[in-house]
Amino acid sequence: MRTLAALVFPGFQTLDLYGPLEMLGDHDIGAVDIKIVAETLDPVPSYHGTRTTVDRTIAESSEYDLILIPGGDSAPLDPRNDAINDWIIEASANAEYVMAVCTGTVLLATTGLLDGRRATTNKKDYTATIPYGPNVKWAPQARWVEDGKFFTSSGVSAGMDMSLAVMAKIFGQEAAEAIAVGTEYDWRQDPQWDPFAKLAGLV
Repeated sequence: MRTLAALVFPGFQTLDLYGPLEMLGDHDIGAVDIKIVAETLDPVPSYHGTRTTVDRTIAESSEYDLILIPGGDSAPLDPRNDAINDWIIEASANAEYVMAVCTGTVLLATTGLLDGRRATTNKKDYTATIPYGPNVKWAPQARWVEDGKFFTSSGVSAGMDMSLAVMAKIFGQEAAEAIAVGTEYDWRQDPQWDPFAKLAGLV
């Protein structure tokens, strides 16, 4: 059994969080225990207004096997949230894999943990957000990027493809494919598949 901490903040993108959690928490495998983590125990509103119940605060623990950081237009980038950044740094040091979706990658980049590493993020907001990680080797065309234990993905739905890639790493390709079939999801297994980069004028 692995433990997973999914970090949430007010205004997080709904699919950034719940798409990956659908894949990472597949009950047929039943090997990942998910905890929603936030600054306080108050329910956290998403970008769409729905509220998510919090299991633990960032002050309670940083000992997790897997970390998931969703994005959202309100991600605490400027001004940065030192408490959240400190938790990301500490939790990432303990984790087997760290995953970030969309502008969650940019939030991860503000900690310095991605300095010198390859990463990608939402293509629609790519030009506006990558300056927050000036020392990151940003990939303008990628569905997701793996660099060491860090997995980063493009916008919103790409987090599901990335999460399945992580499940394949942990539990094997057959298990990941079974999750995709069980959810009737067309898993894009090629991390370089990214037509949205062209639509955004990045390539």
